[in-house]
Amino acid sequence: MNPRHFISLLDLSSDEFRALINRAIELKNKRDPNFQPLKGQVLAMIFEKSSTRTRISFETGMTHFGGSAIFLSPRDTQLGRGEPIKDSAKVISSMVDGIMLRTNNHETVTDFAKHSSVPVINGLTDILHPCQLLADMQTYFEHRGDIQGKTVTWIGDGNNMCHSYINAAVRLDFKLNIASPEAYLPNNEMVKSGGERIQLFNQALDAAKDSDLIVTDVWASMGQEEEQKQREIAFKNYQVNQSIIDTAHDDALFMHCLPAHRGEEVTAEVIDGKQSVIYNEAENRLHAQKALLELLMCT
Repeated sequence: MNPRHFISLLDLSSDEFRALINRAIELKNKRDPNFQPLKGQVLAMIFEKSSTRTRISFETGMTHFGGSAIFLSPRDTQLGRGEPIKDSAKVISSMVDGIMLRTNNHETVTDFAKHSSVPVINGLTDILHPCQLLADMQTYFEHRGDIQGKTVTWIGDGNNMCHSYINAAVRLDFKLNIASPEAYLPNNEMVKSGGERIQLFNQALDAAKDSDLIVTDVWASMGQEEEQKQREIAFKNYQVNQSIIDTAHDDALFMHCLPAHRGEEVTAEVIDGKQSVIYNEAENRLHAQKALLELLMCT
């Protein structure tokens, strides 16, 4: 039987997405040290791009479930030395029970999954960041209930996080407003896939009006450091500040996947304010991914 992979949020049905969120909340609230469904199993974590939250959450999750995780940097695999993805996928998957891959090119994950005999999880690519959205949606459900019919506003770069928010809007049926400079809009095909749920804005204030959730990310992601100055100019009118928050609903939440640059994409007043749930959001990477590991590796 072919393994089930998690490359995109669209790999989950709407019902599965909600069930996974509810399971994550359950695992968070009722941790049982004796519940070890992955005892004896091994997760290979392949990192072409480093990450604090991704490594800690997956490694801790496997430990909680009685399994173990192997951290593999670019120096630790032949992927960084030119070995064909097919060969690496076949060899690595023959020795472990699951693989999490955090890489630069989206095609690396999709090609790897084609040749893997065990589940492959997309830990981040240049196109998508689905694991973060599991945590974001869990956080919203915990604080405000189901997000169906709500309005979410994304402000900033139309990057992999923005693309995964589009996928989440499709699966969970919420409205997504996107405010980005014209040169940094999300992929047009991704926008089209969201249909009428997606609306593009030139002005951040207009996009934030009557929103239930405001989300942003750094202006220059990992690997884009040389564009920092150029991006600071392009995004100067897309900072999430108190005026943006005041335009949203009074009980609107603020999220950021971290790391954040206070004073750039978001002010300290907002990210450290009462409507910010960034630390709850970060912690939920652990719980959401435990629910995901259970779904993929226990069936």
